[in-house]
Amino acid sequence: MDATAGPAKADGSAKANSSTDGFAGGLQAIATAYAGYTKKSFADTKSFVEKLSGARSLDKMIEIQTEFAKTAYETFLAESQKIGVLYGDLAKQSYKPFSGIVAT
Repeated sequence: MDATAGPAKADGSAKANSSTDGFAGGLQAIATAYAGYTKKSFADTKSFVEKLSGARSLDKMIEIQTEFAKTAYETFLAESQKIGVLYGDLAKQSYKPFSGIVAT
């Protein structure tokens, strides 16, 4: 009985390890994306403050602030979509081991 259970158990363990590796890789990709976004946001904010401190007129300050707000919003949307896709991929990867159990 152990002889027949051995290969099935080994196959299940291999699938579990593969799933765990995929899950960990997905989490790593999400963490990397968040870290990249945070660094970019910090650099953009630093640049904004430097530009703003060099402005000599109210009109120029408003222009700099408007440009920063637009860029920050566009970056947020782009990065949110990117991270959302990574979460979707992670969810697909998480359910992959169960695909054999559920009949489609």
